[in-house]
Amino acid sequence: MTYKSPLLSRPGAVEGGGADSGVAAHYGEPLREQRALAAGTAVVDLSHRGVVTVTGPDRLSWLNTLSSQQVTNLPPRVSSELLLLTVQGRIEFDARIVDDGGTAWLLVEAAEAGPLAEWLTKMKFMLRVEIADVSAEWATVGSTRPVDAWADRIAWEDPWPHVGAGGYSYSMVAEGEHPGLDRPWFEYLIPATELEDAVEGLALAGTMASEALRIAAWRPRLGAETDDRVIPHELDLLRTSVHLAKGCYKGQETIARVHNLGHPPRRLVFLQLDGSQHTLPEAGSDVLAGERKVGTLTSVAQHYEMGAVGLALIKRSVDPAEVLAVQDGGEQYAAAQEVIVAPDAGQVVGRQSGFLKGPHR
Repeated sequence: MTYKSPLLSRPGAVEGGGADSGVAAHYGEPLREQRALAAGTAVVDLSHRGVVTVTGPDRLSWLNTLSSQQVTNLPPRVSSELLLLTVQGRIEFDARIVDDGGTAWLLVEAAEAGPLAEWLTKMKFMLRVEIADVSAEWATVGSTRPVDAWADRIAWEDPWPHVGAGGYSYSMVAEGEHPGLDRPWFEYLIPATELEDAVEGLALAGTMASEALRIAAWRPRLGAETDDRVIPHELDLLRTSVHLAKGCYKGQETIARVHNLGHPPRRLVFLQLDGSQHTLPEAGSDVLAGERKVGTLTSVAQHYEMGAVGLALIKRSVDPAEVLAVQDGGEQYAAAQEVIVAPDAGQVVGRQSGFLKGPHR
């Protein structure tokens, strides 16, 4: 059954598409909504997202053995992020996790929930854990500020862009200057039957607003910045999603090998796009250096201050000073790149100095 949010009945609501089908892309004034969301005076309906619960006394130690993150002793109400990887270190699932002391809540993209619950169920063996896809019972609502009326709700606070315990930054930007600091992010869990009442009196923004703020914060999203080849290093996800000193898990060998001895083959960049055409290229468009394809536009939005912006995965070898172009059919958009993942990221063994920020212990 295709999900449709009850908030689509609000005046001016225009439904989103793709991964954000089922909720409003906007309510008639996308840029005004984006300003309000950035200022913390609006919330965004993310009720199409997936929610998977893991209960039982072994839940955290079990998730720890499966994932890239150290969560065995995750305190109640403290937020984290974990990845489930293939043997080759490629990202299968990206879950936002918060535990309430009895249940581990995994907040995921809509398309992840069913497959994730099924995969976890196959991996439970004789452990004392129970897995459930509760997406139909719970609605997610996003905000850039804490919502006082929801202080008692389960909430996930995005750790991005801070470098977590055991994490590592692949950025050339000083930690205090990362643009992600301008976008604090909270995701609240509301019983689906209470969604309309819970947002009564609150201004609403659509997913066009939340996506623009995400892109400006350099924050990767599963299904947008990921493909069947992506590894965490390429997206700077070692800072929030990987603990480099934890025990064995599937994909750990690739994580360690690339980090210590190699370089990720691609790197995530932020693109400031030429907005003179008054249109936006489609995600999936080719990124060019001259006439040579060097990558793919993964996300694109109209930012209320910066104009047309995007994220792209490009070859590591592309000169950071080179002006790129995005080709969408017959339209070409000039694109100035800002480095997110540095070209020489990785290969930290024997590194004497440099921009890379080591793990926090």
